[in-house]
Amino acid sequence: QVQLVESGGGLVQAGGSLRLSCAASGRTFSGYTMGWFRQAPGKEREFVAAITWSVSTNYADSVKGRFTISRDNAKNTVYLQMNSLKPEDTAVYYCAATARLIYSNYREGDFGSWGQGTQVTVSS
Repeated sequence: QVQLVESGGGLVQAGGSLRLSCAASGRTFSGYTMGWFRQAPGKEREFVAAITWSVSTNYADSVKGRFTISRDNAKNTVYLQMNSLKPEDTAVYYCAATARLIYSNYREGDFGSWGQGTQVTVSS
């Protein structure tokens, strides 16, 4: 298990950008598959993006071409660059980690460590 702390959320106008960061504790960060999920009011938590230790990435269709996930193993940090934001991107964004190597079909239950979440609000 690793401890995760997200930052970088905030209020932005539609069309704007934000970069979320997730700082992880633990010396084995480089071997973890890292993911971003989000939960909008009244909705279930949904997958957004993930990145493996080998920097293989995967995105939800709703964010492809607008969001980019990346990692810096030297800093034990994973990022989510969000561009061309839309009001429907408004949600609490959560960082998640798993020691499993997963390349697709990411589900909440695949991840054993979660951050506390950071709010992203996109105004129209």
